[in-house]
Amino acid sequence: MRNNYQSNPILDKLPEHLRQFIKPQNYDDYSAIDQAVWRYVMRKNVDYLGRVAHSSYLNGLKKTGISIDNIPNMYGMNRILQEIGWAAVAVDGFIPPSAFMEFQAYNVLVIASDIRQLENIEYTPAPDIIHEGAGHAPIIANPEYAEYLRRFGEIGCKAISSKKDYELYEAVRHLSIIKEAPNTPENEIKIAESKIETLQQNMGEPSEMALIRNLHWWTVEYGLIGTIENPKIYGAGLLSSIGESAWCMTNEVKKIPYSKIAAHTTFDITKPQPQLFVTPDFSFLSQVLEEFANTMALRTGGWEGLKKLIDSQGIGTIELSTGLQVSGNFTNVIANNGNPIFFQTSGPTALSYRNQELVGQGTNQHPHGFGSPIGKLKGINIAIENMSPRDLKAYTIFEGEIVVLEFEGGIKVKGKIITGTRNLQGEIILITLKNCVVSYFEEILFQSEEDLYNMAIGEKVVSAFHGPADLSSFNRVTHEVTSTKHRIDKTPKQIKLEELYQQVRDYREGKNKTISRNKVFKEIQENYSNDWLLSVELYELAMKSKNIEFADSITTYLEQVKLDNPKIGMLIDNGLHLAKKRQ
Repeated sequence: MRNNYQSNPILDKLPEHLRQFIKPQNYDDYSAIDQAVWRYVMRKNVDYLGRVAHSSYLNGLKKTGISIDNIPNMYGMNRILQEIGWAAVAVDGFIPPSAFMEFQAYNVLVIASDIRQLENIEYTPAPDIIHEGAGHAPIIANPEYAEYLRRFGEIGCKAISSKKDYELYEAVRHLSIIKEAPNTPENEIKIAESKIETLQQNMGEPSEMALIRNLHWWTVEYGLIGTIENPKIYGAGLLSSIGESAWCMTNEVKKIPYSKIAAHTTFDITKPQPQLFVTPDFSFLSQVLEEFANTMALRTGGWEGLKKLIDSQGIGTIELSTGLQVSGNFTNVIANNGNPIFFQTSGPTALSYRNQELVGQGTNQHPHGFGSPIGKLKGINIAIENMSPRDLKAYTIFEGEIVVLEFEGGIKVKGKIITGTRNLQGEIILITLKNCVVSYFEEILFQSEEDLYNMAIGEKVVSAFHGPADLSSFNRVTHEVTSTKHRIDKTPKQIKLEELYQQVRDYREGKNKTISRNKVFKEIQENYSNDWLLSVELYELAMKSKNIEFADSITTYLEQVKLDNPKIGMLIDNGLHLAKKRQ
């Protein structure tokens, strides 16, 4: 065991800032009621989804070893997933979207190990093992879709967020926790939902993360595949929701051909989706993803990319045309004719090349920020990075010279050159100066005497993206894994109900055939009139043993339960129908 979870060669590659979200599954914490909820959903799903889901779903259930009757054990599931190049870990509920996608980039499926309560059996906004294990895991057995998921993670984790994105993430996480927590007051849930609605209506210009999260929602979570007239389900949100998997197949839900427009189509996590996108095949998903990636600062860079990083107020990276990468919190940019000519970070900053921190250029060297001009020198057509040793000599840019470098746009650098750093192609990527003054017309941007100044070299900002270039440059381990969020002190009555569920489970599995099913049923009638699922399981056993009299008495009782609580009528009918069908 490592970090309280069982590792393997795939998980061994995870960086520490992702490991912080992993927690042990604690399989023994699942109650017999939890197992019954899993079994009900899976039996209903497999029966229905066999007709409306993409063929990869049922095939994937077999390949990934996911059982209909038992909540999957993560460690056993991992042994099977490893054969298709993937792994799974239990995580602490909702995790930041960038971290979620980065796990995917490492071929790791994140699974919230908690399971929904019986009252939320049809749908829950909270991530749970039904959604993740029964929804996501089977489809990744399809190699083409698995590569799309990995590539999506690779690109998605570089998307730049906004401050409002983080506020919305925290609000949704809070709602998911209180909605699944027992005995949460209804008004508290309504307040949390109202806050999310307010935030969603006031997000302003959507960030890259918001846009790519939309793409993720309409494909990975709520995607349909095939034709508009005859679509099949592959999205995990639909595969794991016995309510929406049926609803989405009706004419009430509009079907739209999938395209890049999905990135600009918002969603409400608290409500059923009024429209869904249909991709013709899995390869088309990758085509649209690459089209979207072409619009991201990751590939466009420039002044817009720098502005996105400044607005994000988080750690980001720019890459210059020399390949030099600067990682930190960007706070200022000066532009000329739409092109950045100077940038500034504040706080710890690191310089890298090809995602590897340069020796002596980490956060210890730049604890208070880093600023540098970029672009061409005034009146000189050739950029510094393209100058040969002879060119550098001609323009007196070499060690020991006191220089005045005037850049296009008004940035001026004056100081004594100490040394230069080159990349593998021999291009200058850093010039180190002493007694340096950096100015913008009359404004002093930086001034030093004995301290060395490292000036970044690059004509353009070719890329800007979320996170550091070298993952080891910054300590991003700040998350504390919570204990099981639904753990409460159970009343003697609740404990007794769990014992009844366990007795029925043991009887069905042949572990204890001495249990009186009639006594269990009597106890439910007398003390647990709000419970319906255990009666459905007893009905299933009655039908299997051809005890029609017992089955009829259960049916009569459940009809009264439906009258008292019409909302669960369809759930009861589905359970009874499935039991009859199997016999």
